[in-house]
Amino acid sequence: MSDLRDAAMRSKAWPFEEARRVLKRYESGAPKKGHILFQTGYGPSGLPHIGTFGEVARTTMVRRAFEVLSDIPTRLICFSDDMDGLRKVPSNVPMQDELAQDLNLPLTRVRDPFGTHEGFAQHNNAMLMDFLDRYGFEYEFVSATDYYTRGVFDEMLMRALERFDKIQEIMLPTLGPERQATYSCFLPISPKTGHVLQVPTLERNVAKGTIVYEEPDGERIEVPVTGGHVKMQWKPDWAMRWAALGVDYEMSGKDLITSVQQSTKICRALGERPPETLNYELFNDEQGQKISKSKGNGLSMEDWLAYASPESLQYFMYQKPKTAKRLYFDVIPKAVDEYHQQLGAYGGQEVDQRLNNPVFHIHGHNVPASNMVVPFAMLLNLASVSAAEEKAQLWGFIQRYAPDASPESHPDLDQAAGFAVRYYNDFVKPAKIYRAPDDTERAALEDLKARLESWEGEADPEALQSMVFAVGKDHGFEPLRAWFTALYEVLLGASQGPRFGGFIALYGMEETVRLIEDALSGRLEK
Repeated sequence: MSDLRDAAMRSKAWPFEEARRVLKRYESGAPKKGHILFQTGYGPSGLPHIGTFGEVARTTMVRRAFEVLSDIPTRLICFSDDMDGLRKVPSNVPMQDELAQDLNLPLTRVRDPFGTHEGFAQHNNAMLMDFLDRYGFEYEFVSATDYYTRGVFDEMLMRALERFDKIQEIMLPTLGPERQATYSCFLPISPKTGHVLQVPTLERNVAKGTIVYEEPDGERIEVPVTGGHVKMQWKPDWAMRWAALGVDYEMSGKDLITSVQQSTKICRALGERPPETLNYELFNDEQGQKISKSKGNGLSMEDWLAYASPESLQYFMYQKPKTAKRLYFDVIPKAVDEYHQQLGAYGGQEVDQRLNNPVFHIHGHNVPASNMVVPFAMLLNLASVSAAEEKAQLWGFIQRYAPDASPESHPDLDQAAGFAVRYYNDFVKPAKIYRAPDDTERAALEDLKARLESWEGEADPEALQSMVFAVGKDHGFEPLRAWFTALYEVLLGASQGPRFGGFIALYGMEETVRLIEDALSGRLEK
């Protein structure tokens, strides 16, 4: 274990770098609460999405890294801010007119437009838990409504009331003049309408633990700040939650940098130490524009999981969280193949290398073996040239290439074959454009065809790759990459493709000869 910890202390993998920051908080010993608390936040005014997945997955990676470094117990809570008021009706849910009648009610009191739960937040919370459970995350679900009404936050809410002026001094300079005039860090829950009211605090009574505010109809009402009679504005709420629970680590998107700064100041004003934080970059679409749920650009979690495994999505999430990445369909095959390459490498690696391998941070100490004997990109090309409509068509080729493989013995490969067929038919097939070879390419293709027809011995991928290289060199392609680009564009109708020797071995010698004949005769262009 000491060797593992020594390696973890040296590791440059970002989860270990983050975990060491958390460990440094407790150099003198474990915290009084007896555990390290990791937190992720979720707003249940909408359904879980790819950002939720990424935040929980990445926080889990840091938690797992910390558990290598230390014996201090850890917890991960997924906090649902379900006491917030419904400010607008989401466009992707039914009962739009009915939900409009529930505006400003706490989300737990908004009717469930799907008719399956007591309220809208309860429905979305159940969706979130099902979502997290489905992908094997270890977490504790926490409801803001539950914690406010059960009094979990009461002590810190009383402290916030006592230090109201300090919190206001932090928040008011960040607001415009009009908002400054009405802003209060406390949002009373109206006993008359049930609405979460954004109104000024007119009086405070620290001894009684109450505030006075004015209802929209002009009546002045006094309510306690405890017991779920008020909630806090979200930046003070975030800070209050950190302070009350002793949160040690939380990450958030780059768009919340200033919010983190304000909440950090408020947490200190409440007399508590703020958590270690990480601001991650947001995802962009293919054109480099920020992904927006309202615009519908970019890739959703459901989109990814329709064509690849959740582990491949976690692999994508692991890569450089502080660097902006484009999230669109073309990144899926690369992520799948790189994930399996890392799985394949893990078994032969020393401990330092293993701790830097992304699959350790996805799977922990239980890294599975990869049975992807055929890369996903190769399966896509195979689906393309065979015009596959079902994965069974691909298995005919796969089993000739790898006779010991079967859907039962190689479930990852079987799943990937199904994904490849779906991906090909949805994305590759509509975009395929074949072109005719020029004279130099035609002569090289004729030569390649002749060498395949006269090939003797086994269809060894490396030997075939060397032969394809030789054809390109013999016909003067400079750089040699131009020869492979020609193969992809003329034979596969794509600008990129697989190692061609491996493709020939998988697809078959005779089949590749017929493919070349079809290309030379112009049949592929039709």
